[in-house]
Amino acid sequence: MDCCKFLLVISLHSFLISHAFSQSVIQIFPGRIEFAGDRKIRAGDELYCDSWRFSVETNDAGEWDSVPSRCVEFVQKYMTGEHYLSDSEIVSGYSLKHAKSANVSAGDGKDAWVFDIDETLLSNLPYYAAHGFGSEIFNEDAFDEWVDLAKAPALPASLNFYKELKQLGFKIFLLTGRNEFQRNTTEKNLLFAGYSDWKKLFLRGPSDQGKPATVYKSEKRLELVNEGYRIHGSSGDQWSDLLGFAKAERSFKLPNPMYYIA
Repeated sequence: MDCCKFLLVISLHSFLISHAFSQSVIQIFPGRIEFAGDRKIRAGDELYCDSWRFSVETNDAGEWDSVPSRCVEFVQKYMTGEHYLSDSEIVSGYSLKHAKSANVSAGDGKDAWVFDIDETLLSNLPYYAAHGFGSEIFNEDAFDEWVDLAKAPALPASLNFYKELKQLGFKIFLLTGRNEFQRNTTEKNLLFAGYSDWKKLFLRGPSDQGKPATVYKSEKRLELVNEGYRIHGSSGDQWSDLLGFAKAERSFKLPNPMYYIA
């Protein structure tokens, strides 16, 4: 390469590098700025609420008791649109991939999967649509009246996954924070929604009252482990469904920006 061409290449290369690094990787667009603690955040509702939902789902937000007023419309749109269904399908897809990779050929009937119920197998969206999509403080009496109707529909992605697990030979256990007096209506609702042939349904009995969900559900999983079951997977919409001890080989968090259970 002659001298002039070499200098031209070097100059062009330097220009491209300097031009690339002169551009910010994160583009900041004009808009109002608000502060969260000592952190600046964009003030647009849709962007803010999508980031809030991300923080809720990843458990970065910690404990919270209601959807922020500015995000109610966002949560409504998310829960009643394609986004929620798509997110649920993606989680179920990864869950099924893991289930298919598990060795269930031993034939001893001890390969297990644990499901939460509310917002995992059954959708209480009709109830929350009438109660502000999580913007209202939870009313246990009103929710119990809804449960008594036994009309909660299945979450479609979860129902399909549930059926796949049965075909793969898993024993299915249902572990809910509902109380023992709701057993009949819960079983009725599950059957109405298309679920069947679960091995056991755990509900809170008298000795479970007052326990944090993480402790209660861990204790029930430990009972399964002590009985020789191998918990390959666990599905729930709350981190308290999945964390603690006697955890599954892999746990799968389903989306739920409407409420939080510690």
